[in-house]
Amino acid sequence: MSRLTRTLLAALLILGLAACTTRNLYAPIQALPPGREYSQVELQHAIVSALEARQWEVRQVSQSQVLAQITVRGRHHAEIAIDYSPAEFQIRYLSSSGLDYEDGKIHRNYNRWIKKLRNDILQQLHTNSG
Repeated sequence: MSRLTRTLLAALLILGLAACTTRNLYAPIQALPPGREYSQVELQHAIVSALEARQWEVRQVSQSQVLAQITVRGRHHAEIAIDYSPAEFQIRYLSSSGLDYEDGKIHRNYNRWIKKLRNDILQQLHTNSG
């Protein structure tokens, strides 16, 4: 196999692996348990606590929204909004750098971060309501 062929195959392999790291953007809308309405304070506390536990920087807190950002290893940056009401919350993507966002697809690590954050918020709500 010639050197040029090996170089081209290696380049194709690297491009193929890079393409495998992107997934459809995960933007969960989470209904809260029926029969229990959470106060604004309870929801804010659960969201902010979960964000801080995962090393997200809380930028702004309002009556129905929390804005946050994270930078990982100085290369990967994401900004989100968490909209909430007594019945549900939603984690929305706002912007990113270093996470290959394009046409509704993003690096799989972003989705992992959001899934963990969603679970942590639910755990905070469960822990604080009992």
